[in-house]
Amino acid sequence: MSKAFVRESEDDDEAPEPQPSPPPAKNYISPAGYGRLKAELKQLVEAERPEVVRTVSWAAKNGDRSENGDYLYGKKRLREIDRRVRFLIKRLEAAEVVDSAGRESDQVFFGATVRLKDKTITIVGLDETDSAKHRVSWISPVAKALIKAREGDKLVLKTPGGLEELEILEVRYDPID
Repeated sequence: MSKAFVRESEDDDEAPEPQPSPPPAKNYISPAGYGRLKAELKQLVEAERPEVVRTVSWAAKNGDRSENGDYLYGKKRLREIDRRVRFLIKRLEAAEVVDSAGRESDQVFFGATVRLKDKTITIVGLDETDSAKHRVSWISPVAKALIKAREGDKLVLKTPGGLEELEILEVRYDPID
């Protein structure tokens, strides 16, 4: 018999107590970003998933499932939807909505729109990043360098291309759409 199936000693009667999982990391997000995630979750649960379930149910009644494209694709799509639903639920549970619109400060925090010499960026949540709109995550290297800095400050950002000097020309807190 393999040693894998034999108890090594009599002291192994009690299984080790499972360690509690660490709390989820904060997911800072703007009110608009939170609304978009909620809307996506609602769309998936109330519209897309029921439609795919109906398709899979219909396809299953048609007989041989091994060659039934509607059935096979539908099952795959259901797994994708369920995976995305679980992800969205976890993101929303960990979400900490930060409404910084209208804030009066010259210091950079979450939600700030920062005008630099050659670009303007907005610091947003992980789920709201958009390079086309110059929105960067609050955990990105550039955002980490800018956080807590003030208008007029000059910072040095270490990039793969070398050191880059950033000068903060303006800090404002516009509503994030």
